[in-house]
Amino acid sequence: MPTYHEILATDLSTLSTAAEHWDDVAKGFHTQETTYRRDVHGITLGSTWQGLSANAANGRFDVTLKEFQKAQTEAKAIASLFRDAHTQFVDLRKKLESARDDAVAQGMKVSDQGVVSYDTGKLSQGNRQALAHDPDYQESVRTSVASWQARIDQCVKDVNDADKGVEVAFQAVVTDSDTADGTIGGFNGKAQGDIEKYEANEAKDIAARVNTGKATASDYKELQRLFHDNSGDTAFSQTLLDDLGARGTLQLSNSLDSLAHYDDKKHGGQYLDIQKGLATTLATATQDPHSSFYKDFRADMRKAGTEQFKVDGLSPIPDEKVRGYQSLVTLMQQGNGYSGQFLEDTADDIRHAEESHMAEGNTESLWALRDEFSGKDRGWFANDPLDGVLGIMSHDPKTSTEYLDPAHNDNLQYLLHGRDWDTVVDHFATPPGGTTTGMPVMAEDGDVRKGFGAALEAATTGQAPGDYHAIGRHTEPQARILQHTINTLYTDKHAQDLPKNLTTPLAHILTSYTPDTHEIYAESSSKYDTDWDSEGSVWTDKDGTHMAVGHQRLAAVMRGVANDPEAFGHLYGAEQQYSHHVLETIPADAGDKTIRDRIVESSRAMGAYDGIRSDIIYDERFKKTQWAADFNQGLGTSFGTALLFNPVKDLSPVGDLTSKALDVWVYESNKEHVAEANLAATEQNAKTYDAGQHDVEKLVRAWADSRGHAVDSDWTKYYVHAGQNDYEHGRDRTLSTLRADR
Repeated sequence: MPTYHEILATDLSTLSTAAEHWDDVAKGFHTQETTYRRDVHGITLGSTWQGLSANAANGRFDVTLKEFQKAQTEAKAIASLFRDAHTQFVDLRKKLESARDDAVAQGMKVSDQGVVSYDTGKLSQGNRQALAHDPDYQESVRTSVASWQARIDQCVKDVNDADKGVEVAFQAVVTDSDTADGTIGGFNGKAQGDIEKYEANEAKDIAARVNTGKATASDYKELQRLFHDNSGDTAFSQTLLDDLGARGTLQLSNSLDSLAHYDDKKHGGQYLDIQKGLATTLATATQDPHSSFYKDFRADMRKAGTEQFKVDGLSPIPDEKVRGYQSLVTLMQQGNGYSGQFLEDTADDIRHAEESHMAEGNTESLWALRDEFSGKDRGWFANDPLDGVLGIMSHDPKTSTEYLDPAHNDNLQYLLHGRDWDTVVDHFATPPGGTTTGMPVMAEDGDVRKGFGAALEAATTGQAPGDYHAIGRHTEPQARILQHTINTLYTDKHAQDLPKNLTTPLAHILTSYTPDTHEIYAESSSKYDTDWDSEGSVWTDKDGTHMAVGHQRLAAVMRGVANDPEAFGHLYGAEQQYSHHVLETIPADAGDKTIRDRIVESSRAMGAYDGIRSDIIYDERFKKTQWAADFNQGLGTSFGTALLFNPVKDLSPVGDLTSKALDVWVYESNKEHVAEANLAATEQNAKTYDAGQHDVEKLVRAWADSRGHAVDSDWTKYYVHAGQNDYEHGRDRTLSTLRADR
């Protein structure tokens, strides 16, 4: 195993020199082949020597001639291996040198043996004193030293892994595996000049032992090294997966899962690391969708994807078997870096498999299992492979958008409307005697649609899922996906009671579209002027891309989000902040009409949000006080996480609204909402909803104060009254769409 010092001191040019010598050896064998063919082998082909002895001699001479040819193949392969080794070691040494130089630049010393220490010689006298007496300073130094040491140690380990790979290749290149060539231990006529291909062959052999339960501890350690050393190498990845085939790849992944989660949990980390290496191999091998490997492997996976496999320990149900695509996506979840085309193709193939299954008259999902697979201990298994691959796809927003864009495919429609999401066999009718009869009762799994929700969020925002998004410019495909989602949920009557696990993603999405929802509720801009129940439109102008849907449809989806009070609190807070932003950007010299229009529009929008909140009061499903507390939690945190504005500054000498009044306004607003929720949930209280009215009042007074007008001046009161009147309009209009019996 090369040490740090040996890596930096070794003359790597000797590898190139050795390669040149082996090129000469190959040429020498070629010369010998030519001479032998002319002076020896040719004797048996003439007319002067015939009979049994001539035939026997010709057979032996053929073997020898082929050995000269195979010797050339082997010599050329050895030369290529030396060059491959030289390239690898030069690259890895440069990385080690770079790590050393970076450490020194950050105040470290690195010894000839690769030991990192803090270079106190560069410190001033004052800093030396501080280091000697300041425990925090000492701890930061220890942490920094440990970090640089780990980086250098990893670089050394990378060289050792590569060195082991070179050893594997040189042992294999001289091995004659052809037992029918007339020799024992002859030259290797199938020799290859790629180190990674020999490592792939070794990995295949170990995989076979893993699948049969015959692998040793050293096998697992070597397999771990092979995947680490060849991470990102196309030759290794495609050779290994081509040798294993789709079925062998799935079997290896299943074996590793069984070991990690059930059979040998003590060493589970090692098995999962190997599986991560296998996933990386899959990602690397499938980068080029036009390669013959890609096409062949995909076709092979279509067959294996619907086959059944036994995963030891996975299910307590006897003889329960999983499908290949479930194993594939479970494997894929361990890796990253998949090409967008591979993700889309895999999703397409899974969808095709499940549609074909249902077309055959099956009433039970292709992925149906008699157990749940959600939560911390069970959620690692991708029992719904389409949802699982969508979750992986969500890390690639561009691909998510392409996959879900309704202008180019029906994938979004299928996921929202056409697909059966039941994957759990919940119950079998079992009469006395234990014989199972009747149809199974299917149910949704606990983590149903989590992958879809994540992909939907990425597709509509252009950002990774999992948090509330800053307002940003959207593309037409992104906005089109949201528009189609709102319309489909509404027409399917799923809007006010959203499908499981879509509420939070939709809240995240709608936060990003606050300028659009504000304009829809404001009912002012002609571009957003759609019919009450309209599907709306998507368009682009100088300010970016916009989305509009009918007021009734948007309100219904937001009402569905409001079933999660904290999520709706974020939406409400986003609208509050955006309304502040709208008023703040009113020009300092604006006339009465401009001011009144902006206040009316913001008040209507806030009233619409409050109409949704009002509907909660009527709904006896909710404990009103707890709902309000959770709502205010979302409202209170939305200002730190929901929107990132760049407000127009210095519009007047008196300063800006946000820095002067926003925090106070939010505090007062929250306090009123909590107090209001503690009142009896009477119809009268729901109709008046004073807290929302006061929100508008405080909004306008704070804005007027920022422009130099007294909060109780006639000028301010005029706009307060205008805002409150249209707040009621917005609230009542929205509430009427949600509750016809009001």
